[in-house]
Amino acid sequence: MSVLCLRLCLFLLLPIAISSVSATDTDLPAFREAPAFRNGRECFKTVWSPEDRTHNPSVIHIAMTLDAIYLRGSVAGVFSVLQHASCPENVVFHFIATHRRSADLRRIISSTFPYLTFQIYHFDPNLVRSKISYSIRRALDQPLNYARIYLADLLSTAVRRVIYFDSDLVVVDDVAKLWGIDLGRHVVGAPEYCHANFTNYFTSRFWSSQGYKSALKGRKACYFNTGVMVIDVGRWREGRFTVKLETWMRIQKRHRIYELGSLPPFLLVFAGDVEPVEHRWNQHGLGGDNLEGLCRNLHPGPVSLLHWSGKGKPWLRLDSRRPCPLDSLWAPYDLFRYSPLISDS
Repeated sequence: MSVLCLRLCLFLLLPIAISSVSATDTDLPAFREAPAFRNGRECFKTVWSPEDRTHNPSVIHIAMTLDAIYLRGSVAGVFSVLQHASCPENVVFHFIATHRRSADLRRIISSTFPYLTFQIYHFDPNLVRSKISYSIRRALDQPLNYARIYLADLLSTAVRRVIYFDSDLVVVDDVAKLWGIDLGRHVVGAPEYCHANFTNYFTSRFWSSQGYKSALKGRKACYFNTGVMVIDVGRWREGRFTVKLETWMRIQKRHRIYELGSLPPFLLVFAGDVEPVEHRWNQHGLGGDNLEGLCRNLHPGPVSLLHWSGKGKPWLRLDSRRPCPLDSLWAPYDLFRYSPLISDS
């Protein structure tokens, strides 16, 4: 093959690599339009508006973040929820985005899901930037990763309950089952993993301090993954839990008591006081660990949600042609529109 031919081939392939792996300030991924999903006969038809001041129990509220890098995962997550929902027209999405790209992201969501009811909320990165300390993976240090802490401040007061989903998961069951769990007196519901070594999430400085350790006194603290949570937004506001989480972030900034992004503050505030949810609703860790992102198998038991938490993301591994076996379960929900190598024009 001649040098000229090789250069031409590399030139033609380069735009595809850029659009599928990372989105720049001038380029966002393009997506195919999703089909329209309609309610089943058993559903109460309802219309939701951000001006509503009364709680409608027929409406399912889901919050996710939107950004250029994880947009492909977010779109797949939305598509999976709608495809398996018994009442898809009753699902409302609340997207959190920084102002810099919100107009472009709104356009993409509207064109990909023309029938979707959604709102986009502006999250100011400066609200949290000074409180973030570096962690073991750069992606965990992005301000938008901390937006889940501020949901109660961002959402309408009419939203009393919300499901928070990360942008690297797909739902393979009716989300109404997760929405309908009884939180009891708890603020947060999530699958708990009490066999996990809880001590690994904090530094020796934390465990050597009686003051810090006392925060967990009287609680059977278990690990839970914050990528899937059912939240009582009203109780969150009443208990001022955003302030409690920020307090631990400020302590971390000064004394380095943990290593892992936004998760440890949630563990310090909520662990041992979480409404347990079936493990089927967060088959997490499919992206491997936070350093290498190696392939993993499913946990034993039934599956309602697949979550590629960890370094490895299915869209990146599929595009690199080095997928893990379970990445094939994510692929059917991928609406990414690949650019042709050569234009027909």
